[in-house]
Amino acid sequence: MSRNIQVLLCGLFFAAPLGLWREATVAAPASSAPHYTRDGGLAFPASYRTWTFLTSGFDMSYSASMRMDHHMFDNVFVNPDSYADFVRTGTWPDKTMLVMEQRAGQSRGSINKLGAFQREIVGVEVHVRDDARFPGRWAFFAFGPSDRTGTMLPPAASCYACHSDHAAVDTTFVQFYPTLLPIAERHGTLSHGYRSELRDAGSH
Repeated sequence: MSRNIQVLLCGLFFAAPLGLWREATVAAPASSAPHYTRDGGLAFPASYRTWTFLTSGFDMSYSASMRMDHHMFDNVFVNPDSYADFVRTGTWPDKTMLVMEQRAGQSRGSINKLGAFQREIVGVEVHVRDDARFPGRWAFFAFGPSDRTGTMLPPAASCYACHSDHAAVDTTFVQFYPTLLPIAERHGTLSHGYRSELRDAGSH
């Protein structure tokens, strides 16, 4: 596998050399709510791996034409308070933080003969709900390999429209979170767009 991997984050590409990512050891704020810098960056949520785990995707792509020469795992975590609110209501509260950690996949190693396992972090993206701060309530922040603060992706980035059009619950892809989708169904909080896609898929 190439030492330089091209990582797709929210429709934008950036290079993330393997092995340069620090594991989450930076001291974290006591609260799991988002913390911002004066210039509008997001402080890295260093304790996210102690948060609630939602799902792990493998080699996922929202574009049929995208081809990768490497395996990729996506691990998604959410701050525990927001998870508890979602279980109770089927919706995400203000100050929700969803962290997508991307790790390189490797098929050969040790005694492994089939499938793939996870290796180095190659990208981290955070999806934040902050009603008073963002016009659309939600924003995406991308972190480079050594960043302590993340840069907000501009509202014109393709991920905003994609999440708005296709997300199952409040611009989040709950359809890929197997423990949360039934909760949203039970509370009746699935978006109109997602329910329409389900109906269209069933008609074919």
